[in-house]
Amino acid sequence: MDVSVIGTGYVGLVTGAGLAEKGHNVRCYDIIKEKIKDIERGVSPIYEKGLDTIIKRNIGGKLNTSMNLQSTITDTEITFICVGTPSNQDGSINLRYVKNACKEIGSILEKKKRYHLIVVKSTVVPGTTEEVVIPLLEESSGRKAYRDFGVVMSPEFLREGVAVEDFLKPDRIIIGANDKRSSNHLRELYKGFNCPILGVDIKTAEMIKYASNAFLAVKISYINEIGNICKELGVDVYDVAKGMALDHRISKHFLNAGLGFGGSCLPKDVKALIHRAKEINYEPRLLDAAIKINEKQAARMLDIAREKTGSLGNKKVAILGAAFKAGTDDIRESPVHPLIKGLLREKARVSVYDPQANNNLKEIFKEKISYINSTDDALRDADLALIVTAWAEFELLDYSLMRKPVALSRYQLP
Repeated sequence: MDVSVIGTGYVGLVTGAGLAEKGHNVRCYDIIKEKIKDIERGVSPIYEKGLDTIIKRNIGGKLNTSMNLQSTITDTEITFICVGTPSNQDGSINLRYVKNACKEIGSILEKKKRYHLIVVKSTVVPGTTEEVVIPLLEESSGRKAYRDFGVVMSPEFLREGVAVEDFLKPDRIIIGANDKRSSNHLRELYKGFNCPILGVDIKTAEMIKYASNAFLAVKISYINEIGNICKELGVDVYDVAKGMALDHRISKHFLNAGLGFGGSCLPKDVKALIHRAKEINYEPRLLDAAIKINEKQAARMLDIAREKTGSLGNKKVAILGAAFKAGTDDIRESPVHPLIKGLLREKARVSVYDPQANNNLKEIFKEKISYINSTDDALRDADLALIVTAWAEFELLDYSLMRKPVALSRYQLP
């Protein structure tokens, strides 16, 4: 099938390259020239395992790029909206990119005679597709949803670091549609995927994404809360977690106590769901607690570091890892942010090494900290080492390079 993807961030580029890998003709649209040039050279503008490989294999064949939205929509039959929905200060999601995409797509649909399917892949709170997306598409096109064009909400469940594998071999596909034609059209696209496909209405599909991410966030904060209690009782929380994980109802996933969750999804999505719940006069106490527990974990690491060193002032602190998790260069909502800010407040001298995320961190902290190119150089003459990201290369470190071997891992908080 002929598919267009609007936006080439984590979700859009993985979706586009993944569909091309599955044999569909895909055109990826973006307004950022540098991104388009990278993709055309077979280079992913983001670090994601395996993404370069499938881009190189398909670019110029099944996978192509475009900066012309008119032809991108006109020449395809299905369009995925994969633009960002960043957080506002109050936790709500900012829909400016979604709204702009809908207006521009709608203006092109006005002149298109053939049926076209719009698939919302961007994460939006329940009610958004029906109350914002569809009205904007109808208004800008002068056409009627479900009659002249189709609309589906199909949330993504990609984990950064293994996003390509998650796309090609998903646990499930959710198709949120309010009419059979839209649903059947997208099912046709997904024929080559061997997984359960659940058909629901649009609002339910939106909620499935938020409910899933909120559950994972709560599970992480839960084990961190248990870990903090275990520390005071002299109990090893990792042994506790192993015992819990043997119960098939619980499972081992997301039971690693430590610095908490970060990234572009869990913090943003939980805060957005909290905000949406409060808009309808419901107080989501459990979700509020999950966020508060998560935000305290970095402060706990600084407290323990202070206990071990006496004072952080003028200490040379080596931070190993900046990405919110291994396998990505994404530093959004990473615990490295409050850690660095706290260390700078206490006048520590901060050096950071991350095999993928140094450049992203430099865009934020500029010259306030030092950026190192190897673990050995980061550890050399350091008074304290904080291991923030679980990169494999941090498993065997030469602490003899340090002035005094005082190290604290993200998994040593409890």
